[in-house]
Amino acid sequence: MKVLLVFAHPESRSLSGALRDVAIKELEAQGHEVRVSDLYADGWKSAVDRADFPLLADDARFIPVAASKKGFEADTLTGDVKAEIEKLLWADTLILQFPLWWFAMPAILKGWVDRVFAYGFAYGVGEHSDQRWGDRYGEGTLAGKRAMLIVTAGGWEEHYTARGINGPMDDLLFPINHGILYYPGYDVLPPFVVYKVDRLEDAGFGPVAELLRDRMRTLATTPPIPYRRQNGGDYVIPSMNLRPELGDPSAAGFALHSSRAGDAG
Repeated sequence: MKVLLVFAHPESRSLSGALRDVAIKELEAQGHEVRVSDLYADGWKSAVDRADFPLLADDARFIPVAASKKGFEADTLTGDVKAEIEKLLWADTLILQFPLWWFAMPAILKGWVDRVFAYGFAYGVGEHSDQRWGDRYGEGTLAGKRAMLIVTAGGWEEHYTARGINGPMDDLLFPINHGILYYPGYDVLPPFVVYKVDRLEDAGFGPVAELLRDRMRTLATTPPIPYRRQNGGDYVIPSMNLRPELGDPSAAGFALHSSRAGDAG
């Protein structure tokens, strides 16, 4: 298997860096080929701006979506973006690894998504009609590939539960898992999350590292999160609302978009 690990932490000697090394070593021990995009070490440019689109005239109004579409179609996206797109096409599995900062991914990783997930590549693909609303949410350019998150959090696991003050971790990661990874077609695996990382001492690292090794060993066989396919019949097109007979009628929110959410039958 070919694995791309996108690493977003400014310190390679951090716990995140140690976990990255554990993951890479185990993947390679299993015979997988691994490539790493280390965003901070590479000096990744985060902001989408006019410099990303050489075809854009100096006096033209800058509309990022339109510029992205034209740049991708004309193969004139910048070299750093094209290199990352090639890595995504090469990889069978994508791993995004990052610390949870302010309930989200670091800005440099969001900037990687903003620039690399170009129009015509990760979105804006497929037929739009009364039967389909594009190839997305389970379909698209990256369909058939796997993806997962490795996340470190300073807070306690109890703080990220249904009744915890921070809210459920699955909800916090839903915009990434569903909105960034599932959207262009990835089968999204449950995340690997490490809590209380600021208080994790040397004695605690060994068990965490072994759990991560186990996840890397089962990367090809772990069942993905059962998100509903957009064009699979669960949603009314073009309103894109879940059919009323599906899901728990008293429920709302992110959980409804998983087929585990109380369907009858």
